[in-house]
Order: sequence, then structure tokens, then C-alpha cells
Amino acid sequence: MNGIEVISTGYAKIEKTLDNAQLERMVETSNEWIISRTGIQRRHISSRSSALLAIEAAKKATQNQDLSKLSLIIVATMTPENKTPSNACLVQNALGLNEQAMICFDINAACSGYVYALKVAQSLLQEGQYGLVIGSEQLSSIIDYQDRNTCILFGDGSAATLIKKNNNIFYSYLDSAGNQDVLYANDYLKMKGQEVFKFAIQTIPQSIDHVLNQAKMTLEEIDYVVCHQANERIIKHVYKKYQCPQEKFYMNLQEYGNTSAASIPLALAEMNEKGLLKKGMKIILVGFGGGLTWGALLMEW
Repeated sequence: MNGIEVISTGYAKIEKTLDNAQLERMVETSNEWIISRTGIQRRHISSRSSALLAIEAAKKATQNQDLSKLSLIIVATMTPENKTPSNACLVQNALGLNEQAMICFDINAACSGYVYALKVAQSLLQEGQYGLVIGSEQLSSIIDYQDRNTCILFGDGSAATLIKKNNNIFYSYLDSAGNQDVLYANDYLKMKGQEVFKFAIQTIPQSIDHVLNQAKMTLEEIDYVVCHQANERIIKHVYKKYQCPQEKFYMNLQEYGNTSAASIPLALAEMNEKGLLKKGMKIILVGFGGGLTWGALLMEW
């Protein structure tokens, strides 16, 4: 029982958006420049905390589901509502599961957070048990909207995945290299864009190749690759390197921007909603971000 089955997905609806035209009035930039450098057209901005967003996503993912076997909730976030209690514990309470035996905690691996969290969940779950893995961020709470390097990139988002331990294929590769200079956040998120770009185009193929080698598969056998939605130029660089069609690398960053730990589960929830993901499909999830952290999962839908 080494794999996981995705039972359902859900994501929070954030109505307020910040488009490139609005940013033109806030900092020295232009719609054309942002699109040419990032591919992002707008991002969603929430007045609600990452915990409240996670609760909405969790409720949608668990709607009409039997939660009696739910034993684990992990929230990947770098913008938790509190130092303690964790967002995961707040989700447990909101679902009315405080009397049910449960492991609940948050994990911070920045933009790799969901990939890390899904691997941890796969490791902790026993046969027949369910887990709820959520990526949830209110990045607008740590963005300086006078800093052009960051304010054009990041948005808020939250998405949840209800999973079950089973025999599906599952391969993982996770890695890190401590660094407080390239990408970090104290009061505000700071980033050296060129260095992050170089880091990403190196570690994404490295991560993909690791899980393909473990599975003894080729990229042609993979139905979709879902990368952390950081920048269109990064993802384009990768699919061109592999000489594979753009459609294999799902992208929705034009609508949401970079939502850190929420970006991969948000893409999965959107793909699932559109009916793109069919049972038995092979997908690769790739995260990279602050820490520095990176990694990939090869799994069966």
C-alpha cells in the first residue's frame, strides 16, 4: 500500500482581483512588461486569512464525503493565521472533527509545500485511512506593493485534496539547500528574480528526471506535468528542453499568479473541475521555492 488515491478536490473562491492595469498605477511597470516577463495577467487578493481560505477549500473537497476514516490534516503554508494553533487544527475544528482521532499540523516549505505535504501524508497514512492535504496562502499580507520585484508576481489562493492510501504508483524526490538570501520573508517577501529563475530551470528537470528514473518511465508516458505556477518563462523553458507539447504542462498562472504552496493543488482542483484528470492517468507534480526547497512526485490519478 504505497500509493494514494485522490478522492476529491476543492478550492476557495476569491472574488477580488488585481490585474496588470491596476498595478501600472501602483508601481513603475506595464501590462506588456509583466506578461512578457511572467505570463501573469491578474492575481486574486483575499481579505480572509489563509486559515479561513483553507477551511473553505476543505469544506468543498469533503462535501458529501464520509470523513469517519479521516485521520490526517496537513496544511502547507508560509502565511499561517497564527503562530499557534496551526491552520490544520482550525480546519479540523471547522469540519466538526475535534472528537475524532486526528493528526493535524502545518508544514512550511514555501512554494514546494504541497509536494512536501503530499509526500508526508503518503508516508503517514495507513491502509484505508484518509488524509486532507491543503495548500493555502494569503501572500498579499506579506507583499510590499511598492516592490516591483514581488508585487507583480504573487497572489492569494487555497485548494484542498482529499486522499486515501492505496496501491497506486507513487514515486517521490525531495531536496533542499539552506539559503536566506535568494528568497525569504520576514515582514515582507523578498526575492532575487534572476537567481530564482536559474534555480528553477535547474531543479525542475532534475526533479522530473529523478522520479521518471525511479518509475522506469519516460515523459511520453506521463499525461500531465503540474509545476509550481511561478512564471510562464520558467515552465516554457522546461517543456522546450524536453521537446514535448505545451499542453502536457498545465498552466493557470495567468489567472492566479504565484500562490506559493497553493499553486499546485489549485491547478489540480481546476483541472479536476474541467474534467481533464481521468482515473489511471499518470501525473508529475513539481515544486520549487524558498528554503531553498524542491522536489517532484509521480503519481496515478
